[in-house]
Amino acid sequence: MSGSGGWLGLAGAPGMPWRLLADDGAEAAPGLAMDEALMARYARGKPPAPPALRLYTYRTHCALIGRYQNLDAEVDLAACAATGTQVSRRPTGGGAIIMGAGQLGVALTGAAPPDRRPREIIEELAGGLMTGLAELGIGAVFKGKNDLESNGRKIAGLGLYLDQSGAMLFHASILADLDIDFMLRALRIPAAKLADKAAAAVAERVTTVTEQTGRPWDGPALRPVIAAGFAKAFGADLEPGEPAAAEQAQAATLAVDRYASQSWLTDRSAALDGSGSAALKTPAGLARIYLTTHGDLVKNAIVVGDFNELPAAVVELEAALRWHRLDERTVMGAVSRSGAGQALGVPPNQLVAAVLHAGRQAVERLAAAPVRSEGSCYFPEPTGSRA
Repeated sequence: MSGSGGWLGLAGAPGMPWRLLADDGAEAAPGLAMDEALMARYARGKPPAPPALRLYTYRTHCALIGRYQNLDAEVDLAACAATGTQVSRRPTGGGAIIMGAGQLGVALTGAAPPDRRPREIIEELAGGLMTGLAELGIGAVFKGKNDLESNGRKIAGLGLYLDQSGAMLFHASILADLDIDFMLRALRIPAAKLADKAAAAVAERVTTVTEQTGRPWDGPALRPVIAAGFAKAFGADLEPGEPAAAEQAQAATLAVDRYASQSWLTDRSAALDGSGSAALKTPAGLARIYLTTHGDLVKNAIVVGDFNELPAAVVELEAALRWHRLDERTVMGAVSRSGAGQALGVPPNQLVAAVLHAGRQAVERLAAAPVRSEGSCYFPEPTGSRA
């Protein structure tokens, strides 16, 4: 197919084909590390680059918990050791999942678009999955915070990670098939929720491509279907390729230093984080401010926009906001000292208002729908639940 690659392509390198990467049997830590390594080329200051779409499977089996979850509460480590199941933690949120040949992993990396809020990014990118599944006669819809459902049952989980450089990682896990009995052995599903019929309780809430189509599917078989779905949904050419040598080297380092490290596996420091964003119109184009809050502090600040080069004053503002209180006086001080308002061509009070709006949104979202610190992706909460 031809085309510019949709809004993601326009945010990166218009007219250039997306990279299509495929691999099978990934180990837990190296598999996650490669996804993060692919983000590097989209950091601010790097030449524009088209998105990369990685469609892959993990070795059978891997247990991957969400960024904000407690390892011991989610995974039966003894069962995983007995079955040779590898364990790691994703950089994206959501619940614990089992990955293997029966599930297709999706990782799409690119520059974070300034005109989209995180939820809008997730919902829009889910269109690639929905378009592909539709070709199989499966009607999937975006539901809740980060799920795709078919006939009211979950068929895929979604997640998003934005790093400090302005790059993004969209994650998805599509259930081509699922060994529910094994999943129940490896993951800790709260007994109170599952009563005495665990497998039946899960089966009522999730579905698979195999079940929906009436014929067996696995991750590798589903790969071309989902690739075609993204190409069609975003008008993109997909060019098969391999990770660059630099990406492979970075992935190898990340696998050891982060994804296989005990400190990463047991970390819960971000469990109370909230996230929000706000748009800001500038003479140079639209900018978007992403904030991550930890209590009443700004844990991280990222500004992305239609800039040829991000002004140094904006980078200084990002640094000045981190680990400072999210109140008007403090934010105004950071804006004034950095000169970011002048650099962006907007009044300082307008920039302050945008930062505070993103902060309020982060706090409100966390209060309305707290990050799931426990729970499996295979046992979705009922609509309106705050668990």
